[in-house]
Amino acid sequence: MSTPSRSPDPRRPYQQIADRIRTLIEDAAFTAGARLPPERELAQQLGVSRPSLREALIALEIDRRIEIRGGSGVYVCEPPATSQGRATSALGESPAELMQARAALEGAVITLAAARVTPAGLQRLQDALQAMRDDVQQGRPPVQADRRFHLAVAEMSGNLVLVDLVGALFDGRHSPLSSLMSDRAESPYSWGAALAEHEAIVRALESRDPLAAAAAMSGHLHASHGRWLAEPLSGSDAA
Repeated sequence: MSTPSRSPDPRRPYQQIADRIRTLIEDAAFTAGARLPPERELAQQLGVSRPSLREALIALEIDRRIEIRGGSGVYVCEPPATSQGRATSALGESPAELMQARAALEGAVITLAAARVTPAGLQRLQDALQAMRDDVQQGRPPVQADRRFHLAVAEMSGNLVLVDLVGALFDGRHSPLSSLMSDRAESPYSWGAALAEHEAIVRALESRDPLAAAAAMSGHLHASHGRWLAEPLSGSDAA
């Protein structure tokens, strides 16, 4: 008689890892104020990637189960009464998976756009780029101008379905998980780097080179993800 197979856990990986950390806290009898192992050690202990661990830690911080102190470490908090015994809630899609999806989609979209470049389309890109420059110079996060830029590239493809998909994936950054992760990682320096990458995208489109355009877009989105991982969340553990 065969044993019925267990259904896979339908929750996102960061939820599963966060619950494993909850169990670790309970099994190791970590009390409020106790410091968890450094990020690298904790990832090895759990057998997970550091990007996935970071997402799980952010989820636990949102749930007020831990506190991430820059330059110090990750500390256990007194659990709120409402969180006793419950699993980690969904807080949006995985930021890493969102960025992977964006790289795959927008890399294809910009290839179509490079074959359909128009002066009006380039002007929309330049206008969005200038709005980004203005925001960066004023010390403001240029999120809306960034969105305009990526939508302008998608609009150049001539496919409205792709425009909607690009917008939906971009807006995934506003979930509780992605928002807090972005707040921790983004800075005037990171936005300055992103601005230079957008300028490279425009140059590739101006040259109507689909391969260069796809490479510029893919490079930008992978670099954006890398900037989230440049430093440990807590600053307590060198890469």
